[in-house]
Amino acid sequence: MQLGLIGLGKMGGNMRERVRRAGHEVVGYDTNPEVSDVESVQAMVDALQTPRVVWVMVPAGEVTRSVIADLADRLEPGDLVIDGGNSRFSDDAPNAELLGEQGVGYLDCGVSGGIWGLDNGYGLMVGGDAQHVELAMPIFDALRPEGPRDEGFVHAGEVGAGHYVKMVHNGIEYGLMHAYAEGYELLEKKDIVTDVPGAFKAWSRGTVVRSWLLDLMVKALEENPTMDDVSDYTADSGEGRWTVEEGIANAVPMPVISASLFARFASRQQVSPAMQAVAALRGQFGGHQVMTTAEGEDLRAEAAKGVASPEASEAKEEKKVDKPDSPAAASKGDAADAGPTSGTQSTGGSPGPTSGSGSTQ
Repeated sequence: MQLGLIGLGKMGGNMRERVRRAGHEVVGYDTNPEVSDVESVQAMVDALQTPRVVWVMVPAGEVTRSVIADLADRLEPGDLVIDGGNSRFSDDAPNAELLGEQGVGYLDCGVSGGIWGLDNGYGLMVGGDAQHVELAMPIFDALRPEGPRDEGFVHAGEVGAGHYVKMVHNGIEYGLMHAYAEGYELLEKKDIVTDVPGAFKAWSRGTVVRSWLLDLMVKALEENPTMDDVSDYTADSGEGRWTVEEGIANAVPMPVISASLFARFASRQQVSPAMQAVAALRGQFGGHQVMTTAEGEDLRAEAAKGVASPEASEAKEEKKVDKPDSPAAASKGDAADAGPTSGTQSTGGSPGPTSGSGSTQ
């Protein structure tokens, strides 16, 4: 079978090679002439026999939409376009409608497997009409892992279903990754544990937490046991966000996936405005010292060396910023002068409203 493939990056290039290994002909196009098989999209289209099957593997969003719009002008009735990128599922219906006006079919295909897919195969999640799935099945069979088809491929439903399933897959991946990461940090902190990489490796057979992600964690720790010079800045592809948005839209509680997504956001902040506000509020209602940025960095560096009890942590905080002229120190005095509390009782000062439901009168 022939396949046209647009986009020959890390994923697309490996997919081209895997399909060729299965005995199919692939005509690939990329804007990088060093990896492209042909010099233009039209040359790719001309090299394919009808009905053509063209797989699009380019960045999600406007790039994918523009490529599909261009193909709508070049392809003929009976041809088929497959979007295998990380597109948002809501883009699929408009893409299918645009191509359908020209008599061209459309499938959306979520693809999982990363750089390991060339040798291991790719997990495929497809949305669209059954007749189009049947037309492209030789390509799906070439790309999926060896073994039973339903253990690496699913025709998940109508147009959009493939990308929706892949979106949820990535949301779950966020949560799994963060659980392993939190476990790693706890093991690193505990002084009686002296072989953290070994602990993860021991989980890789016979335990309920074994997985491919765990195997990759073991590999990462073998290469760099203490994560030396590894930045904690973590990007997100967008699919974790979309998963959380869909949880909200469908009233599905998703505390684990949401927390893992927000943790990625936190990793990008050198200074957290939210935690600055918390520190300021502690200073206002509890008289806790408010540190400068430099003082906070010093304490953060100390905390990284080992675990401190809440009492020890607070003692360090007080010692670090023991300034006689600090606003918090100056505010100490009668409770009656402190203003309203957050409860329902008056403090005995001015009868202003509280945040409770009772009257202060």
